[in-house]
Amino acid sequence: MRPPGRRALPIQLLIYLAVAALAVAAALYAIEVMRMRGIQAGFGFLKNTAGFEIGFKLIRFDSTDSYGRAFVVALLNTLLVSGLSVVLGTAIGLLVAVARLAPIPAIKAAATMYVEAIRNTPLLFQLLALYAVSLAVLPPPRDSITVVGLALVNNRGIFLPSAGMTARAALAAIALVLLLAAYGWLSRRRSLGRPVLALTAIIAVALAASTLASMDWVVPKVLGFNVEGGIALVPELAVLVVALSLYSAAFIAETFRSGFLAVPAGQWHAAFALGLDRAATIRGVVLAQALRACLPALASQYINVIKASSLAAAVGFPDLMQVFGKTTLNQTGQAVEVIALTMAVYLVMSMTIAGAVHGYERRVAMER
Repeated sequence: MRPPGRRALPIQLLIYLAVAALAVAAALYAIEVMRMRGIQAGFGFLKNTAGFEIGFKLIRFDSTDSYGRAFVVALLNTLLVSGLSVVLGTAIGLLVAVARLAPIPAIKAAATMYVEAIRNTPLLFQLLALYAVSLAVLPPPRDSITVVGLALVNNRGIFLPSAGMTARAALAAIALVLLLAAYGWLSRRRSLGRPVLALTAIIAVALAASTLASMDWVVPKVLGFNVEGGIALVPELAVLVVALSLYSAAFIAETFRSGFLAVPAGQWHAAFALGLDRAATIRGVVLAQALRACLPALASQYINVIKASSLAAAVGFPDLMQVFGKTTLNQTGQAVEVIALTMAVYLVMSMTIAGAVHGYERRVAMER
């Protein structure tokens, strides 16, 4: 007799195929109706010249490139904002959750005030307020704040040194990757002693330092009313990441706190009885168990971060909604295709996170 999960698999596949068939049929019907009414339909416009510039981009783009490349640039910007916000939001949320459980009343009260203040005010208001404050506080380019003689900060963004890869740096980087790969391969097959680990760490640090030192560095400099050289991080990016991180951290903190409270009290008492302090108990005993309890809620928060990144248009950051869902739509007039493609991207990103978390949960359940 097959397990219940396997017996239900054919039915699930039929349901998925039926939903997919309905979606394809609806799309084909919409395209046919638009063509009958003389409305241009299809995704051929992606090959046309965009004719606009994008202020912040991770890959090369100019006005002579196509709408398809503009879509890729905007998608990479969205992934950058979402990824940075998820990482920072998780780190801040974990710290706030620990603070909310702290035995010191002042720390606990401060963390509680942060959570309640952030969760009960609109994200758009926080984003606009932070953007206005940052532009008012930061100086103009001629009075840029210099950080360690390498970076510049002003109201046009954060300018970091850029590095060009040289042949020597490439060789050092390849050697570093091979060293780490060899160590990982050997460590899986035999137990390596501490001397080997120490020697590997020393060589790895030396190769990493050689790689950085051999690169062709360009330090940003103030020339007239602008900054030349280096990598420019526009203030819109920084403000958007900070706002999303702080907002999501308030919800993630409550998620982690619920996970901590779900761990039986006996686990805490046993760790204290073994002589572990509070930090070691949370790090080595409680966190792993709490993470299993709060994974579904964490996945929901990460999906919310991805969807909330569309608010980038409020501060003018060129994300997917700003570049493709607004500018491209206005220029091409093909609203159905543009909106459908944009929605599909957000759906795929959200479903990827949900699927990854579900897969991890199943693997953990099988290991028990």
